[in-house]
Amino acid sequence: MCQAFLNDASFYRFLLLIDQDIAANVQAGGCCCGGVLHSARYPRKPRGIRAWLDESCTSRLSFCCAVEGCRRRSTPPSVRFLGRKVYLSALVILATALEHGLSPRRRRWLIETLDIWPQTLSRWRKWWRESFSASGCWQSERGNFLPSLDPAQLPGALLGRLSGDGLHQRLCQLLVLMMPVTSTSWSGYLRVSINPQKM
Repeated sequence: MCQAFLNDASFYRFLLLIDQDIAANVQAGGCCCGGVLHSARYPRKPRGIRAWLDESCTSRLSFCCAVEGCRRRSTPPSVRFLGRKVYLSALVILATALEHGLSPRRRRWLIETLDIWPQTLSRWRKWWRESFSASGCWQSERGNFLPSLDPAQLPGALLGRLSGDGLHQRLCQLLVLMMPVTSTSWSGYLRVSINPQKM
């Protein structure tokens, strides 16, 4: 099921539409100095499921101020990329959630199929337990989940608590919830709505 979900090209096209919408809002807002923002995408080479991805996942939307002397970088939050991590956000969430309670044989299958080092999975678990659970993003959201969630059970417990008809919708909700931790070069506020009909 995980492999079928992760190689669903229409899901990544939907995430790209969300990122493009976010980027358009950020670009329309301009630079904090008043300058115009021009496209300055980052090349990306996502690991793990690259064979299943198209060209849309080879760059992260970003901008640079046109004013000489400012040239400030403004990278919008993203539902596709989790900061500087080289794996796509969806893969980080699903692999870490799946890893909880897997038998050694299933864990090996996950590592081999997604081409993830065991140490990488351990780092992701630590990131969820320590960095994400201490982030301002989670501190402002965790009160919406009662009874409270154990950080050691993230992200699986969080995926289970979100509402939606299926994994696609719950995962999209979690990706939107996590957007504040995906960029450090932009600190504005965005309201993002997900239309399940576009999926």
